[in-house]
Amino acid sequence: MTDIKNSLVEKVFFQNRNIYIKRDDLLDSEFSGNKARKFHYFLDHDFPQIKKIVSYGSNQSNAMYSLSVLCKIKKWEFEYFTDHIPSFLQANPIGNLKYALENGMRLKLFNECSYNELKEKNSLSKTIKKNDTLFIPEGGRCETSRYGISLLAKEIIEFKKENGLKVLYIFLPSGTGTTALYLQSSIIKHNDNSKVFTNACVGGKEYLIKQFFALEKDEKYHPSVLDTKKHHFGKLDCKMYRFWIELQKNLNIEFDLLYDPYGFWYMMKFLEKNEISKPVMYIHQGGIKGNVSMLQRYKRKCI
Repeated sequence: MTDIKNSLVEKVFFQNRNIYIKRDDLLDSEFSGNKARKFHYFLDHDFPQIKKIVSYGSNQSNAMYSLSVLCKIKKWEFEYFTDHIPSFLQANPIGNLKYALENGMRLKLFNECSYNELKEKNSLSKTIKKNDTLFIPEGGRCETSRYGISLLAKEIIEFKKENGLKVLYIFLPSGTGTTALYLQSSIIKHNDNSKVFTNACVGGKEYLIKQFFALEKDEKYHPSVLDTKKHHFGKLDCKMYRFWIELQKNLNIEFDLLYDPYGFWYMMKFLEKNEISKPVMYIHQGGIKGNVSMLQRYKRKCI
């Protein structure tokens, strides 16, 4: 297990523009991406009284897999709740679900009672300790995520200084928006002038801004949210699939299929529309272990 810090930065050329790619997908062979940043706090600190982690979310969640790795490292039990598991996936687990189960995760379907309890806890946007169990909200949407993301901010600021960049425009797609929010907040608190831009991949712009306020009431610490079309999270989009293939072909980098095509697409449209000439960084947040299940679906529909 390597230290979760100092991911490399690649300079690529795409659509007549130089772009820095922050390769958080290469932080570690197992514990990488924005979820490694979010859960870095638990990796770096001792919790002698904790024996089990409980969380919940989708059945192919990146957070689910990363928490399974964390629990394996810390020798904790891991119990994960989801609202449904398709019968074919239950019989033949693939992607994040497969790897999480191999790491010892106990997967459970919640009944109405446990669902309401978990939803109530999740709305608090913080970890909750009860006896020897720690509850972590869906996707790592909680205050402890600030710890690892602040280290990411420091890395980016140091990179900027080393390369003589006066300002840096930073782009990344968002689910709950936790990474984008804490990244912009940390950058501001370090008195740096870099700007963070993000786009909603779950719900729309209004949903994302609501998530920001749940974690940070002061709007000056919020990132900028790009105007995008609403789309149903996880719904297949053949245009984005073809764009994902184009990215991989031109950059020789595999990106996540759920978030990155949208993040990269809307970044390029924003830069073109606003004639942005300032240096740009895109953060590769990992999640590619989940591509196998998405690819199966795309090949049935788009090929």
